Amino acid sequence: MNIYEDLKSNSYPGRGIVIGKNADNKNMVVAYFIMGRSENSRNRIFIEDGCGIKTKAFDDSKLTDPSLIIYSPVRVLGDDLIVTNGDQTDTIYDFMKEGKTFEEALRTRTFEPDPPNFTPRISGVVNGGNYKLSILKSADGNEASARRYFFEYYDTPAGMGHFIHTYKCDGNPIPSFVGEPKQVELSGNIDEFTSKMWENLNPDNKVSLFVRYINLENGETETRIVNKNQ
Repeated sequence: MNIYEDLKSNSYPGRGIVIGKNADNKNMVVAYFIMGRSENSRNRIFIEDGCGIKTKAFDDSKLTDPSLIIYSPVRVLGDDLIVTNGDQTDTIYDFMKEGKTFEEALRTRTFEPDPPNFTPRISGVVNGGNYKLSILKSADGNEASARRYFFEYYDTPAGMGHFIHTYKCDGNPIPSFVGEPKQVELSGNIDEFTSKMWENLNPDNKVSLFVRYINLENGETETRIVNKNQ
């Protein structure tokens, strides 16, 4: 799948994670973006926080409820990079620091408490050329029933990645993502990839984008952050 065409055709995928191996076979690619429909959701930026990032209100005077919009989307633990759409980043980090697993951490969590959408929690972890993705969602909007899905990718071929996002498309309530993560093509240097990702996110709803390339040989990283609010 061409990720740029997929993004361009969907006005509201919500929050999204892309992980995979670049076509140069030298770098892992990690991307995370957020979108928003409400003033509170759109009033955000990404800022660097050590080896990771966190969300921050662009205008503190307009911040109303920080509970689901202020968190650390990316944290690094040794050779592992953790990326999620909520405070489950910290849950995964804490569990893995104790020698427990990505899956064990997420089995203690569920979807977001934001009826009627019950936004799924999407998460990923990268180690070398391997990665995992997960989505925690309600049972078709039934808040009494949670569904947890885990996907593992090993020895990914060059130029292949996977893309998962919170919402299938715009709506009211907003329908959750359905199925396995989408298999996508990954190519270009970090600036080309970042520019095309940002360019194809819906101009009205996009808020922020994070991209990191991780060199598979030496672990060195390059990072780009784009914020609509400047």
